[in-house]
Amino acid sequence: MAVKTHAWITFWFVLTAPVVLWDAGYCFMRPRSMLGGDLHWIWKPYEIYQNIDYVYGIKALEENNGFTNAQSFLNIVETFMSLAYVYLAHISGWSPAPLIGFVTASMTLSKTVLYWAQEYYCGFCAIGHNTVSDLIIYWIIPNGLWIVVPSLIVVRLGKDLVASLHVAERAATKAASGKQK
Repeated sequence: MAVKTHAWITFWFVLTAPVVLWDAGYCFMRPRSMLGGDLHWIWKPYEIYQNIDYVYGIKALEENNGFTNAQSFLNIVETFMSLAYVYLAHISGWSPAPLIGFVTASMTLSKTVLYWAQEYYCGFCAIGHNTVSDLIIYWIIPNGLWIVVPSLIVVRLGKDLVASLHVAERAATKAASGKQK
C-alpha cells in the first residue's frame, strides 16, 4: 500500500527543523549564546526572548535549571524523527512512515503542553513578569503554534493510521474466511 502523504505536514517538518536546531544551539551554547557572549551574534533575537521567558535567560542558567536543555534535547530527537518521516514517506515509500510522523507530532504536542503546564503550576514563574502584549506577541503566539500545528498533524495522521488499520483488518478477515472453505 502506498504511503499517504500530506504536503502541509512535510512542509511543517522541513520548515521547523532548522528553527528547532537553531533554538537547541542557543540553549546548549549558553552562556556564550546569550547577550554578552562571544557567539550571541548567531542568536541575536534571543536578546529579547531571554528576557521574555526566563527558562531561556540568565536566571535559569544561574540556577542550573535542567529543563531548558532537557527540552532542547527532546527537540533534537523530535527533529530527527520528523526528518526520518519525510525521508521514509517521500523517498523510501515505507508504509509505516505515518506512524513515525504521528509519534513525532505527539511528542512535540505533549512536550509543549508540559511547557505551558509548568508555567501554570509554578505561578507563571518564568513569564509572569511580562506585559500582556509582550506575552501574547513573544510567548503565546509563537509557542501556541507548537500546540496547534502538531495537534492538527496528530489528528490527520491518526485518521490515516486508523484507515490503514481498517483496510488491513478487512484484508485479514477476507483472507481468513477464504482459508476456512
